[in-house]
Amino acid sequence: AEFLASCIKCGQCVQVCPVEAIFLADVFDGFGIGVPYIDGRAQACDFSCDAVQCVLACPTGALSHDIDKKEQVRMGLAVLDRPDACLAMKGEGFKGLARGADFPGTHRYVEVDRWKPIPIADHPYDLELCDLCVRECPVKGAIELVPVTEDPNDKRRMPKVNDTCVGCGMCEMICPVDPAAIVIDTLRKGGAA
Repeated sequence: AEFLASCIKCGQCVQVCPVEAIFLADVFDGFGIGVPYIDGRAQACDFSCDAVQCVLACPTGALSHDIDKKEQVRMGLAVLDRPDACLAMKGEGFKGLARGADFPGTHRYVEVDRWKPIPIADHPYDLELCDLCVRECPVKGAIELVPVTEDPNDKRRMPKVNDTCVGCGMCEMICPVDPAAIVIDTLRKGGAA
């Protein structure tokens, strides 16, 4: 409510986002026309800017100017919405393109290019156990895989979301199952950084 009251819908946050993760709501989106939002499945915030530039660009403080690092952001909380579909929960690996060859989303793969986000469709995976949600999360320790049972031979792992989750949507965007097994609940927030 505070954000909606302060946001003047200027679009400055949209203009500075290096991965174009911020969209402006249309009449059909339910937020109010011109309200900026992030659809994690379409394009997550991977903090490519390193400085939370959307916050710096906000002229009204609708995006709190008290935030100066990604760990302080609170956009929502990741939730394992479809555990039955999660490859890690099934003990399965993943090989191929996380979202297919036609997916336009980008991500900053530090091992490929430290500064420039590249298309997810250009980055194939070959994983014995799917851990994409953990592997690509830009916030260290926000999500981890924990054993489903105490049996050391059981390969199944459950994504456990910790309080440090900022709700950036990277896990939802990179999840190779459709619809995503893990999603961002924007009504819930992680703990204090």
